[in-house]
Amino acid sequence: MTTPETRYTLAPDGVHIAYQVTGTGDLDLVLMQGTVSHLEIAWEDANLRRLFDRLGMFSRLIRFDRRGMGMSDPLDAIPTFDEQLADFGTVMDAARCGRATVVGTTDGGVLALSFAAAHPERVSSVVAFETSPRLIPSPDDDFGVDFEVLQRMASASAAIDLDAHLSIVAPARKDEPGFRSWFRRYIRSASSGFRIDAFIRGQMSWDIRDRLSDVVAPVLVMNRTGNTILPMRNARALAAALPDARLVEIDGTGTTIFADDVDDVDDIADEIEGFLTGTRPPPRHDRVLTTVLFTDVVGSTQRAAELGDRSWRDLLERHHRLLRAELDRFGGQEVHTAGDGFLATFDSPRRAIECARAAASAIGSIGLDIRAGVHTGEVELSDGEVQGLAVHIGARISALAGAGEVFVSSTVKDLVVGSGIDFDERGEHELKGVPGAWRVFAAV
Repeated sequence: MTTPETRYTLAPDGVHIAYQVTGTGDLDLVLMQGTVSHLEIAWEDANLRRLFDRLGMFSRLIRFDRRGMGMSDPLDAIPTFDEQLADFGTVMDAARCGRATVVGTTDGGVLALSFAAAHPERVSSVVAFETSPRLIPSPDDDFGVDFEVLQRMASASAAIDLDAHLSIVAPARKDEPGFRSWFRRYIRSASSGFRIDAFIRGQMSWDIRDRLSDVVAPVLVMNRTGNTILPMRNARALAAALPDARLVEIDGTGTTIFADDVDDVDDIADEIEGFLTGTRPPPRHDRVLTTVLFTDVVGSTQRAAELGDRSWRDLLERHHRLLRAELDRFGGQEVHTAGDGFLATFDSPRRAIECARAAASAIGSIGLDIRAGVHTGEVELSDGEVQGLAVHIGARISALAGAGEVFVSSTVKDLVVGSGIDFDERGEHELKGVPGAWRVFAAV
């Protein structure tokens, strides 16, 4: 995967704002992600990469890190609301974009709506994803967050408590191989000069209710039905308060746009495409039978903390080289990697198991332990990604394995009868998000 070039533009007050331009569509779409962002590391997550690629099919996608975040200049103090608001215009000017759809997630949605109210001549439409015009609850209206959950998230961020943080922002991906280490690096690299919890506390004073009536552009309001911080009442109240708004409820949990699976990302992109162009892509029916292999490093968060970011990154690069060598040797196809996690496909479950064993041995030589999960089933192919229930099953089985172990589903065990591979039964398990109980085996 080649990361797009990061460009820089100078804001009027001398702060460099980082931005990227991708996509081949005719519409200009300017995206600010909420709370934390990092233009380059974001591409390493399969869900975000899928989102950017999908949006780029029908738009020229302009993304930027707000001041003090990610690749933009670090700051010594929290930027003001007006400073962050002005960054939209600064980036649009740099990208030679006179008029665009502005998209904001969470607090980025607050800024997108405010920019539309202040500069109607530059905004053709708005997408506000999981956005509340005011965070502090009031008995006078339905706006406001679940304050106790927000405090827990700020505390988890301050304490670098990954489990607590993920249980709020992306509970459906909490046990996904590789996602944990990617998320840790993403949030630690995103902020520069100040802590995320301080940034969140600064947002508590925001209140743009009086600006909503000035948003004359059509607005797509989107919210997950199971959002752990912003209940659906916020989205309904926001849509009702805007002059021209359409409300879309998305099934799922979490508080970030990448919180659920790739199918969820496709649903979000489909809704945005339909809102902006009046058409939606045809149903995706390209399904094939394949074997999926998931691997990730056991204890990666603790090891990364012990080594420090630079040494951990060097060690992770060695891990990647060794694993890719085994994939080539056994005929595996790398689908994507996130942090220390890999997803690959094989046309043979036996070769997937043998690859996992060989990779565990090779990577063990550099002092790392990996675990692996293998499952065979139908998957949906879409622009180089694999999706579907079989992928979720493989990920959940991998999460059950311990250091050096290769766990497989009963489907895989039955398919490799006669291969000479022996198995130990590891019990029947409920796999999160997967119907029924599944018998799991360890390849020995």
